[in-house]
Amino acid sequence: MAIEPELLYRQLGRLIETMPDLTKSPVDNDTHLWLARGYSLVKETGNIADAALYSVKVNSIGTSFGANSAHEIKAIIYRAFAVAEMKAPAGARGAFIPVGNNFDAFSAISKVLQSSKIDVLIIDPYMDESTLTDFALAAPEKVNIRLLADMSDFKPSLEPAGKKWLQQYGSLRPLSIRLAAKKTLHDRAIFIDHTKVWTLTQSLKDFAKRSPAEIVRADDSAELKIRAYEDIWAVANEMILAP
Repeated sequence: MAIEPELLYRQLGRLIETMPDLTKSPVDNDTHLWLARGYSLVKETGNIADAALYSVKVNSIGTSFGANSAHEIKAIIYRAFAVAEMKAPAGARGAFIPVGNNFDAFSAISKVLQSSKIDVLIIDPYMDESTLTDFALAAPEKVNIRLLADMSDFKPSLEPAGKKWLQQYGSLRPLSIRLAAKKTLHDRAIFIDHTKVWTLTQSLKDFAKRSPAEIVRADDSAELKIRAYEDIWAVANEMILAP
């Protein structure tokens, strides 16, 4: 039975996320298993030629032709991913952001923030100024921006950035920042209008810069997450931003 388009898209995304060093020799068992999964998923896209080429190139991994084969395998996997993304439902596309693609990271997160009408709550234990400088402006004017970070893990640059934001935008772009008790934040997430939840696989300051990243809408657990993090927000320490 064929894999559903959205599932195939996500599985290929995670395959890219876990891609080993294909030039390393000898080839270990984990790499063999990854390569086998790759073949299975490439075959699922229906591209018989790429599946056949993939099979040939796998046989060269670990040999003197390994570097070229690794390049070809990577190219085939990314082609399969692109095909799967086009076939996936519109709402699922863009959930996976390849490594180092800063513009796609900005575009995907901005699309989430632009959908807000009332309130945005961004949760990131390791938050720094980039949440404001790189992303928060994508939210519409008058939308309440709330940032929740870990009291012991947030970066010092967050506070001066918050003060400058408030000085520049005031009530046009309302902002509040709170710090949760140590190690009480277990997610990196964006909550939209108290109803929708998007989880992030990395902190915004590092998003898709050094390794692949995903934005995933948490439909099944949204209500529970909203309730839990609103409770944490209610008792978190407020960062004083006004002069």
